[in-house]
Amino acid sequence: MIDIRTTSIEADRFYHIYNRGINGGNIFKSNRNYVFFLGKISEFLVPVCDIYAYCLMPNHFHLLVKVKSDFELDSLVKVQNLDKAPDKGLHSPHHIFSKQFARIFNSYSQAFNKENRRHGALIESPFKRKLIASDEYLINVIIYIHQNPQNHSIIHDYSKYNFSSYQSVLSHSKTLLKRDEIIELFDTRENFILSHKKTVDLEYEF
Repeated sequence: MIDIRTTSIEADRFYHIYNRGINGGNIFKSNRNYVFFLGKISEFLVPVCDIYAYCLMPNHFHLLVKVKSDFELDSLVKVQNLDKAPDKGLHSPHHIFSKQFARIFNSYSQAFNKENRRHGALIESPFKRKLIASDEYLINVIIYIHQNPQNHSIIHDYSKYNFSSYQSVLSHSKTLLKRDEIIELFDTRENFILSHKKTVDLEYEF
Protein backbone atom coordinates (compact mmCIF):
# COMPACT_ATOMS: atom_id res chain seq x y z
CA MET A 1 0.00 0.00 0.00
CA ILE A 2 1.33 3.44 -0.99
CA ASP A 3 2.02 5.74 1.96
CA ILE A 4 0.05 8.92 1.21
CA ARG A 5 2.40 10.85 3.49
CA THR A 6 5.55 10.07 1.53
CA THR A 7 4.37 9.97 -2.10
CA SER A 8 6.91 12.03 -4.00
CA ILE A 9 5.81 15.21 -5.75
CA GLU A 10 6.76 15.22 -9.44
CA ALA A 11 6.72 17.98 -12.04
CA ASP A 12 3.74 18.35 -14.39
CA ARG A 13 1.51 15.99 -12.36
CA PHE A 14 -1.81 16.46 -10.58
CA TYR A 15 -2.11 15.88 -6.82
CA HIS A 16 -4.90 15.98 -4.29
CA ILE A 17 -3.35 17.63 -1.23
CA TYR A 18 -5.19 17.49 2.07
CA ASN A 19 -4.53 17.80 5.77
CA ARG A 20 -6.14 18.58 9.11
CA GLY A 21 -5.48 20.21 12.44
CA ILE A 22 -3.58 18.39 15.17
CA ASN A 23 -5.86 15.69 16.63
CA GLY A 24 -8.61 16.91 14.34
CA GLY A 25 -8.78 20.31 16.04
CA ASN A 26 -10.03 23.41 14.27
CA ILE A 27 -7.54 25.38 12.19
CA PHE A 28 -10.00 28.07 11.03
CA LYS A 29 -12.14 29.99 13.52
CA SER A 30 -13.08 33.15 11.65
CA ASN A 31 -13.61 34.40 8.10
CA ARG A 32 -10.35 36.29 8.49
CA ASN A 33 -8.52 32.98 9.04
CA TYR A 34 -9.86 31.50 5.80
CA VAL A 35 -8.98 34.60 3.79
CA PHE A 36 -5.49 34.75 5.29
CA PHE A 37 -4.82 31.09 4.46
CA LEU A 38 -5.97 31.59 0.85
CA GLY A 39 -3.66 34.58 0.66
CA LYS A 40 -0.75 32.37 1.70
CA ILE A 41 -1.69 29.82 -0.96
CA SER A 42 -1.60 32.60 -3.54
CA GLU A 43 1.74 33.85 -2.23
CA PHE A 44 3.61 30.57 -1.83
CA LEU A 45 1.88 27.86 -3.91
CA VAL A 46 0.77 29.65 -7.08
CA PRO A 47 4.42 30.26 -8.10
CA VAL A 48 5.10 26.49 -8.10
CA CYS A 49 1.78 24.93 -9.09
CA ASP A 50 -1.58 25.62 -10.71
CA ILE A 51 -4.65 25.51 -8.46
CA TYR A 52 -7.64 23.57 -9.82
CA ALA A 53 -9.82 23.30 -6.70
CA TYR A 54 -9.82 24.00 -2.99
CA CYS A 55 -12.04 23.74 0.04
CA LEU A 56 -11.22 25.02 3.50
CA MET A 57 -13.19 23.42 6.32
CA PRO A 58 -13.07 24.28 10.05
CA ASN A 59 -10.62 21.48 10.90
CA HIS A 60 -9.15 20.44 7.52
CA PHE A 61 -8.60 21.49 3.92
CA HIS A 62 -8.39 20.07 0.40
CA LEU A 63 -6.38 21.33 -2.56
CA LEU A 64 -6.14 20.05 -6.11
CA VAL A 65 -2.95 21.21 -7.79
CA LYS A 66 -0.87 20.62 -10.88
CA VAL A 67 2.83 21.03 -10.23
CA LYS A 68 4.61 23.21 -12.76
CA SER A 69 7.04 21.72 -15.28
CA ASP A 70 10.73 21.18 -14.53
CA PHE A 71 11.57 24.11 -16.82
CA GLU A 72 9.17 26.44 -15.01
CA LEU A 73 10.42 25.34 -11.61
CA ASP A 74 14.05 25.78 -12.62
CA SER A 75 13.25 29.30 -13.81
CA LEU A 76 11.47 30.08 -10.54
CA VAL A 77 14.43 28.87 -8.50
CA LYS A 78 16.68 31.30 -10.37
CA VAL A 79 14.33 34.28 -10.61
CA GLN A 80 12.57 34.10 -7.25
CA ASN A 81 15.43 32.45 -5.39
CA LEU A 82 13.12 29.80 -3.96
CA ASP A 83 16.05 27.68 -2.93
CA LYS A 84 19.71 28.73 -2.65
CA ALA A 85 21.01 25.24 -1.92
CA PRO A 86 23.45 23.91 -4.56
CA ASP A 87 22.42 20.28 -4.07
CA LYS A 88 20.43 19.17 -7.14
CA GLY A 89 18.16 17.10 -4.95
CA LEU A 90 17.09 20.24 -3.15
CA HIS A 91 16.00 21.67 -6.51
CA SER A 92 13.68 18.72 -7.13
CA PRO A 93 9.96 19.41 -7.61
CA HIS A 94 9.24 17.50 -4.40
CA HIS A 95 11.60 19.63 -2.33
CA ILE A 96 10.52 22.94 -3.86
CA PHE A 97 6.81 22.18 -3.44
CA SER A 98 7.26 20.85 0.11
CA LYS A 99 9.31 23.88 1.11
CA GLN A 100 6.68 26.28 -0.20
CA PHE A 101 3.97 24.32 1.60
CA ALA A 102 5.96 24.48 4.83
CA ARG A 103 6.09 28.27 4.45
CA ILE A 104 2.30 28.37 4.27
CA PHE A 105 1.94 26.23 7.40
CA ASN A 106 4.56 28.18 9.36
CA SER A 107 3.25 31.61 8.44
CA TYR A 108 -0.38 30.69 9.01
CA SER A 109 0.27 28.81 12.27
CA GLN A 110 2.23 31.71 13.74
CA ALA A 111 -0.58 34.15 12.95
CA PHE A 112 -3.29 31.77 14.22
CA ASN A 113 -1.42 31.02 17.44
CA LYS A 114 -0.86 34.71 18.13
CA GLU A 115 -4.51 35.53 17.51
CA ASN A 116 -5.74 32.68 19.70
CA ARG A 117 -3.03 32.86 22.36
CA ARG A 118 -1.91 29.29 21.82
CA HIS A 119 1.45 27.59 21.29
CA GLY A 120 2.78 24.62 19.39
CA ALA A 121 1.97 22.84 16.15
CA LEU A 122 -1.39 23.56 14.56
CA ILE A 123 -1.49 21.37 11.43
CA GLU A 124 -0.44 17.73 11.13
CA SER A 125 2.79 16.96 9.32
CA PRO A 126 3.66 15.76 6.75
CA PHE A 127 0.76 16.83 4.54
CA LYS A 128 -1.22 14.10 2.78
CA ARG A 129 -1.08 13.78 -0.99
CA LYS A 130 -2.48 11.51 -3.71
CA LEU A 131 -1.32 11.36 -7.30
CA ILE A 132 -4.12 11.73 -9.84
CA ALA A 133 -3.46 9.61 -12.92
CA SER A 134 -6.61 9.97 -15.05
CA ASP A 135 -8.99 12.69 -16.25
CA GLU A 136 -11.96 10.79 -14.81
CA TYR A 137 -10.41 10.72 -11.35
CA LEU A 138 -9.37 14.35 -11.73
CA ILE A 139 -12.95 15.40 -12.44
CA ASN A 140 -14.29 13.30 -9.56
CA VAL A 141 -11.81 14.84 -7.12
CA ILE A 142 -12.88 18.35 -8.14
CA ILE A 143 -16.52 17.42 -7.49
CA TYR A 144 -15.62 15.67 -4.22
CA ILE A 145 -13.71 18.71 -2.97
CA HIS A 146 -16.59 21.05 -3.77
CA GLN A 147 -19.17 18.75 -2.15
CA ASN A 148 -17.12 18.42 1.04
CA PRO A 149 -18.93 21.08 3.13
CA GLN A 150 -22.29 19.43 2.43
CA ASN A 151 -20.93 15.93 3.03
CA HIS A 152 -19.66 17.08 6.44
CA SER A 153 -22.99 18.81 7.23
CA ILE A 154 -21.36 22.23 7.44
CA ILE A 155 -23.90 23.64 5.01
CA HIS A 156 -27.02 22.31 3.27
CA ASP A 157 -25.93 23.37 -0.21
CA TYR A 158 -22.25 23.03 -1.18
CA SER A 159 -22.68 25.63 -3.94
CA LYS A 160 -23.33 28.32 -1.30
CA TYR A 161 -20.16 27.63 0.70
CA ASN A 162 -17.87 30.66 0.67
CA PHE A 163 -14.54 28.93 1.18
CA SER A 164 -14.43 26.45 -1.67
CA SER A 165 -13.49 27.13 -5.29
CA TYR A 166 -16.94 26.24 -6.68
CA GLN A 167 -18.24 29.82 -6.79
CA SER A 168 -14.91 31.14 -8.08
CA VAL A 169 -14.97 28.74 -11.04
CA LEU A 170 -18.38 30.09 -12.09
CA SER A 171 -17.68 33.76 -11.44
CA HIS A 172 -15.87 36.26 -13.64
CA SER A 173 -13.88 37.90 -10.86
CA LYS A 174 -10.13 37.61 -10.42
CA THR A 175 -9.10 34.21 -9.09
CA LEU A 176 -6.02 32.16 -8.23
CA LEU A 177 -7.64 29.21 -10.08
CA LYS A 178 -6.94 27.91 -13.58
CA ARG A 179 -10.58 28.69 -14.40
CA ASP A 180 -10.50 28.12 -18.18
CA GLU A 181 -8.68 24.81 -17.81
CA ILE A 182 -11.17 23.63 -15.19
CA ILE A 183 -14.18 24.41 -17.38
CA GLU A 184 -12.44 22.70 -20.30
CA LEU A 185 -12.20 19.49 -18.26
CA PHE A 186 -16.00 19.52 -17.98
CA ASP A 187 -16.43 20.68 -21.62
CA THR A 188 -18.79 23.53 -20.73
CA ARG A 189 -19.81 25.71 -17.80
CA GLU A 190 -23.25 24.11 -17.86
CA ASN A 191 -21.78 20.61 -17.68
CA PHE A 192 -19.57 21.70 -14.78
CA ILE A 193 -22.73 22.59 -12.84
CA LEU A 194 -24.59 19.46 -13.95
CA SER A 195 -21.67 17.15 -13.11
CA HIS A 196 -21.70 18.41 -9.53
CA LYS A 197 -25.24 17.07 -9.08
CA LYS A 198 -23.96 13.50 -8.99
CA THR A 199 -22.74 11.92 -5.79
CA VAL A 200 -19.02 11.28 -5.65
CA ASP A 201 -17.91 8.96 -2.88
CA LEU A 202 -14.15 8.95 -2.48
CA GLU A 203 -12.49 7.63 0.66
CA TYR A 204 -9.68 9.62 2.23
CA GLU A 205 -8.06 8.79 5.52
CA PHE A 206 -6.27 11.45 7.53
